[in-house]
Amino acid sequence: MRVAIYGRPVNTNQVELAESVFKVLSEAGCSCLVHEPYFHFLKTNLKHLKEHEVFLTHEDLKDKADFLFSIGGDGTLLDTIFLVKDAGIPVVGVNAGRLGFLSGITRETMMEAVNSLKQGHFSLDARSLIRLESNHPLFERQNIALNEFTIHKKETSSMITIHTYLNGEYLNSYWADGIIISTPTGSTGYSLSCGGPIVVPQSENLVITPIAPHNLNVRPIIVSDKNVISLEVEGRSQHFMATLDSRSETIDSTYQVAIRKESYSINLIRFSNENFLRTLRSKLNWGLDSRN
Repeated sequence: MRVAIYGRPVNTNQVELAESVFKVLSEAGCSCLVHEPYFHFLKTNLKHLKEHEVFLTHEDLKDKADFLFSIGGDGTLLDTIFLVKDAGIPVVGVNAGRLGFLSGITRETMMEAVNSLKQGHFSLDARSLIRLESNHPLFERQNIALNEFTIHKKETSSMITIHTYLNGEYLNSYWADGIIISTPTGSTGYSLSCGGPIVVPQSENLVITPIAPHNLNVRPIIVSDKNVISLEVEGRSQHFMATLDSRSETIDSTYQVAIRKESYSINLIRFSNENFLRTLRSKLNWGLDSRN
């Protein structure tokens, strides 16, 4: 079994976790290839790390790995979509200890997880992506996202106006601090914190969630992901912030953007003891009597 390993080369607190991952994979007879910046980071912080083949881009990884291990949190896993793209390589999220809706494997369950992978005891959880298109260059070639796209006010406390269209048909002009276009996966993230609904991953929907809307009768709306959502923004300020998952750029009122479902999905690994509903209950403490 050939495993690619990705992590962010910034957090020394996760070095011991990475060392455990390499140890378990080695004991299971797996060969590893490591994202090059992460490998150099680990070499600096781990004295006994063996030499491994490295990769840097999607082209380096394609057809060379059976699985990709993301070591960190959900934000780290979001980075992997640019490495996997349409290659279909399943992603395993190894949680460094935070909330971890997407990264469910821990140090304690690593050996069991690797054995399950070798035996084929897992399922693929296909998660839809969104693609951003714009009349001006934006996010270069990294214009896909697993969670959400947002437009937010910048440099001012005044609200902005976001004119929103579905397949070219006018929906609404949101007077708000911003707007979130979320996938089902992203519905448990920023959108949820702004009052958006939780959407089951395979529901084939997108969620439009205003951020602090001026009109209290304006609420989040769920639409089919077959729609193309177009946005135009204006306000007192000349500049606004656009974000795509964890990346951000500054735009102005001349930008016209459109969000559509990407033609391919990313596959997350799910083991027999994991599912979306169980994750909800665990992470959000559903079903617990808070009176105790």
